[in-house]
Amino acid sequence: MMYRSDNRPPTGSQFAFRVAVITGIALVLFGVIFLRLWYLQVLSGDEYLDQAQNNRVRELRVQAPRGEILDRDGRVLVDNRTALALQLDPQELPKRGTARRKQLIERLAAASGIAEGEIEKQIRVQTKELPASPVTLQRDVGYPLVYYLEEHKGEFPGVTVERLFVRDYPRGELAAHVLGNVGEVTEEQLAEPRYAQLEPGDQVGKAGVEFQYDHLLRGQPGSVELQVDALGRPRGGEVGADQATAGNDIQLTIDKDVQATGEAALSSFGGLPGAFVAMDPRNGEVLGLGSYPTFDPTIFTRASLPPSVYKRLSSKGQDAPITDRAIQGAYPTGSTFKAITATAALEEGLIDADTVVQDNGVLKVDVTEFKNAGDRTYGPITMREALKVSSDVYFYKLGYEAEIEGGDLIQSWARQLGIGEPTGIDLPGETAGLVPTPAWRNALFAEAKDPESPGGEKLVPFKETDRPWLAGDGINLSVGQGDLQSNPLQLATAYSTIANGGDVIRPHVASQVEDASGQVIQEIRPAPRRHVEIEPEYRQTIMEGLHAAAMEPGGTSYKVFGNWKPDVAGKTGTAEGDPDEEDQSWYVALAPYPDPRVVVAVTIENGGFGADAAAPAASQILAAALDTEPGAYAPDVPAGESPAGTSGAYD
Repeated sequence: MMYRSDNRPPTGSQFAFRVAVITGIALVLFGVIFLRLWYLQVLSGDEYLDQAQNNRVRELRVQAPRGEILDRDGRVLVDNRTALALQLDPQELPKRGTARRKQLIERLAAASGIAEGEIEKQIRVQTKELPASPVTLQRDVGYPLVYYLEEHKGEFPGVTVERLFVRDYPRGELAAHVLGNVGEVTEEQLAEPRYAQLEPGDQVGKAGVEFQYDHLLRGQPGSVELQVDALGRPRGGEVGADQATAGNDIQLTIDKDVQATGEAALSSFGGLPGAFVAMDPRNGEVLGLGSYPTFDPTIFTRASLPPSVYKRLSSKGQDAPITDRAIQGAYPTGSTFKAITATAALEEGLIDADTVVQDNGVLKVDVTEFKNAGDRTYGPITMREALKVSSDVYFYKLGYEAEIEGGDLIQSWARQLGIGEPTGIDLPGETAGLVPTPAWRNALFAEAKDPESPGGEKLVPFKETDRPWLAGDGINLSVGQGDLQSNPLQLATAYSTIANGGDVIRPHVASQVEDASGQVIQEIRPAPRRHVEIEPEYRQTIMEGLHAAAMEPGGTSYKVFGNWKPDVAGKTGTAEGDPDEEDQSWYVALAPYPDPRVVVAVTIENGGFGADAAAPAASQILAAALDTEPGAYAPDVPAGESPAGTSGAYD
């Protein structure tokens, strides 16, 4: 039987077919490759040439120097200095957990003196907050470290020393709350329209003037293009550059000498917290604004701020140095409020300027007695005399009359004059305060559960929210006590409104904006928020009473201002604090009388009587603002203020 061998070559037709198929496939493949090469080299050649160029050129962002902040006379309060910063580029570091990474961290720790754990912590924290930004380990590094890293560049991949602009404070702590601080823009901020042009790592204002006028101070960053190798290391000079544009300068209304005097005055009371404002009552220019305790703004120039530092700055146990008590305080004002009560009573017809009121030392309402400070009696007195000696009974009676009339008369005028609402100052963080009303307290009372009911508890943690409004609340308000919450800036605004004839000024700390060449490009002159109609004769009566309180024997602050030149109008206040604390000292001064150009408001927590702490501090600040010497203490010293009777109100 014959068998066919499977090893026989294919017939000619089969072989030709296979060759044709293979040839066709090859031609198709070569055609695809040819078309692809033609597309890449001809159609897309320019695009890929640009990409190739970019692979050997790196663009570095150049930080723009922020503008300077100056006082009203052009003296520098904040400027810039250059600092060498030790940085890491997270993208160029060896992978986490590798031996190369561990060796790099060890070498860097040994060279820089920074603990290995701290380096890893900063990498972790900063890359979480700003993933695309370099990690800054240390600022103000010394040149020996710079030289060492340069000589051993190959051993420190991703490690660089960059020259940065850092805020400099030639006056130290002066005006720290006003000036504020800067820091790196956060991811949340980058999503806001005001930061739309920024990139991670850029510096922005975080508080104070730095925040309020950040868009003017910030400047425009530039860039530098450098030739680099395949690993991204610089190889050659600059290819191109776009120069950064420095930010504008901000000139403030602040007077350095007034500011320094005010801060020194606050710090002289044994560490007691306090605040002050000095302002022009005619236009709202703030000459000085300070809070104690304060802080060193240079701490915010560090590469990172440890949580413990911020905790200390905001700790109530440390009196919260970061808090600006001048605009964020929430205090009863004591008898400084009497000028506001006087305005309301005169304008609402509760009393005339010449009406005589019998002060027998006590006002009895039901079973409660409201007494004068020190159990004093003043007999028949008019409003001028009542302001001079600070008669509580006189104003208690006005508060009681206002309660009978209804309609929140005193509260309405307090708000019109600027108490209990933000003043609109060009600083962030201002609080509104509170002017208590029957509706406010009754609403709290209605919202509070009955603590006697099963599972009941008070919902609103405020003073005595377990009761509605009583007549005694209105009486206490008339002398600046009770639930009232205000601060020195609001009081200065209210007194300015009375002094200038009714303009509720808008306080401001910025005066003008200057470009890098010193040309003024913007003036800041905010108009009054509103005008309040105050009868000239009523204004005169109140101003005369305040003048008598400061300049006439028997006045509450005569011992401080009796020998002053020029004349001063002013009012003491002694506000009740917690039972286990001393009273809060207040003083508001206007000078020169009768047409003042400076108003000063001072408060000292736990400072005692207004004439003993706040008034002497106000005297020093006022003297600096008027460029004069404070007058010597007058020999005729009235009896000191002391606690009132069962009402709990203090003068």
